[in-house]
Amino acid sequence: MSEPLLKVDDIEVRYGAIRALKGVSFEVNEGEVVALLGANGAGKTTTQKTVSGMLRPALGEIVFEGERVDGIPAHHLISMGICHVPEGRRVFPRMTVHENLEMGAFRFKRPDMQVFEHVLEIFPRLRERIKQPAGTLSGGEQQMLAIGRALMGKPRLLLLDEPSMGLAPLIVKQIFDIVRDINASGVTVLIVEQNAAQALSLANRGYVLETGEIVLTGTGKDLLADDRVRAAYLGEEIAV
Repeated sequence: MSEPLLKVDDIEVRYGAIRALKGVSFEVNEGEVVALLGANGAGKTTTQKTVSGMLRPALGEIVFEGERVDGIPAHHLISMGICHVPEGRRVFPRMTVHENLEMGAFRFKRPDMQVFEHVLEIFPRLRERIKQPAGTLSGGEQQMLAIGRALMGKPRLLLLDEPSMGLAPLIVKQIFDIVRDINASGVTVLIVEQNAAQALSLANRGYVLETGEIVLTGTGKDLLADDRVRAAYLGEEIAV
């Protein structure tokens, strides 16, 4: 059996005296969509930030494509193929859509125009807005731009943090359909998402975090059927 693309082994992350992650371990195989679920403050975003190099674990290891990468700066991890779409989109508001997309390809001498065209095919709305400042876009359009900007970096592993946050249900469906297509094109995805039903419908596997620890794991289908997940994250009342 081949080694996982990403292996996170017993990482601990601290904010001062607070242990935000308490020995988190999980794997992401090449070609998968893996979901991290949990309530606010469970450690989902901290986990992603640690994988992408924005935070450094106090203990544990992170291995990507067989190479230990914890402690490597975030901009070097981008060059290795780990691209992060952070919570809240974080587009450059005064730069145009075109300029934002070019920024996603900063690790190359010049943007790959085939990738650029592919991004605009995936997100035709961005083509329509190509000369607009990113700050004038709607929330859904900014999310499309944030994902498109990450794709310009030619990711092997795409980290998505709350891509549905603040978006109308119709736009959420569009975003998840696009993520499914991106994954089908060969990009491995690690997604953090409060919308558990959407995330697990998309995911091959999932992990549930509570107060910095993984408490449940399984296939997306199995977690969708799990009474604990249905009660805690899908708002269902489960009979005792």
